[in-house]
Amino acid sequence: MPGLESNVRNQAHPMSLRTGPHRILVLDHYAGTLDHGMEYRPFYFGREWVRSGHRVLVIAAGYSHLRRVNPEFPGATQSECHEGVNYLWVQTPPYHGNGIGRVRNMVEFMLRVRMQCAGAVAAFRPDLVIASSTYTWDNWLASHFARAHQATYVYEVHDLWPLSPMELGNLSRYHPFVWTLQLAEDFACRHADRVVSLLPAARSHLVDHGMPPDRFVHIPNGIDTAEWTSPEPVPTTHADAIRSARAEGAFLVGYVGSHGLSNALDTLVDAAASPDTNGIRFICVGDGPEKPRLEAKSRDLGSRVTFLRSVPKRSVPSLLSEFDALYLGWARSPLYRFGISPNKLFEYMMAGAPVIHAVEAANDPVRDSGCGYSVAPGSAPELCRSLRTLAALPLAQRRAIGQRGREYVLRHHDVHVLAAHFLDRVLREEAAPDEP
Repeated sequence: MPGLESNVRNQAHPMSLRTGPHRILVLDHYAGTLDHGMEYRPFYFGREWVRSGHRVLVIAAGYSHLRRVNPEFPGATQSECHEGVNYLWVQTPPYHGNGIGRVRNMVEFMLRVRMQCAGAVAAFRPDLVIASSTYTWDNWLASHFARAHQATYVYEVHDLWPLSPMELGNLSRYHPFVWTLQLAEDFACRHADRVVSLLPAARSHLVDHGMPPDRFVHIPNGIDTAEWTSPEPVPTTHADAIRSARAEGAFLVGYVGSHGLSNALDTLVDAAASPDTNGIRFICVGDGPEKPRLEAKSRDLGSRVTFLRSVPKRSVPSLLSEFDALYLGWARSPLYRFGISPNKLFEYMMAGAPVIHAVEAANDPVRDSGCGYSVAPGSAPELCRSLRTLAALPLAQRRAIGQRGREYVLRHHDVHVLAAHFLDRVLREEAAPDEP
């Protein structure tokens, strides 16, 4: 699809500044729902926009490795509505890992959206089109649909591609996959009416690739804080495991999320095997490609870690509230010089428990809010010291630390506020000053 670039003018598309309800088209290959699993941002933002009187159509691939459950349907496409947000699922082949199968899944999604969804998009008549799939190819589709309907075109940056596969996967900039991703990123930076970044420090990178500085908008991730008012209970198997750990009188540390290389759970397993953490028990909840290896390593080291399956999204608040402290780690990577914005961390903070955050990044919400301890990534001894310090604090003091995180999320990462801020920033005629 690189040929589409030649049909685009060398200036931004006209802004759609209608005062009435908007028709918002979101192209997000990996978009999920509360029933299917992550990614949740399109659903949460879309639901808020629908509640404000707008219409939302999300076009997503039928298969994504991120989801807990993928939709099943016999035809080429399937329409569904989830709490007012319309979804158009596009049939794509399954895959495992990050090899050629995943690339084929991406390519088929692009081609099938172009060939099979044009009619649905025409009937929807969007006035705002958002390209939001992590990889950058969908910007050609978003620009095409935006031009066809004289709509505002927004490039939403999750991770910086192709920089991520280059720095994490050691791919050459001359690799065909990377080269085409770079074409698409450069295209988006030059032609998008607004570039919305989840990463607070990405402006300089995007400017280097052609984005006018005044088109940059930072809208971080957020969570639906209302989910903490009446969450679903913890599944029985998880409740039994927590009860068993409590019976031993242990200080209980939790991790809830994916088990992948980037989640740095080796550090947690190493800390859990250390004599320095005697009296502390660890529970890791979730799934992912690294989980079997981590379970084997834990057994070999005699780590005090219990591994459990993932839970439904609606049970996460109840689960997080069971822990005395929560752990989140990151692999050390130069990519994080552009910042981080993990929903998982904001859920931790909303739960009101102290957080141990192993990170080296441009921003650190745990440090900024004072809701726990930030330690060097990959350092089990430093993690052990922080855990011992935290476990020795009186309960009232730990609760006060955790409450700082909850207050921080309510101020800065409530999706009700962020969704409104998103539309306000991308649809105004001139961009307001933003973070550097």
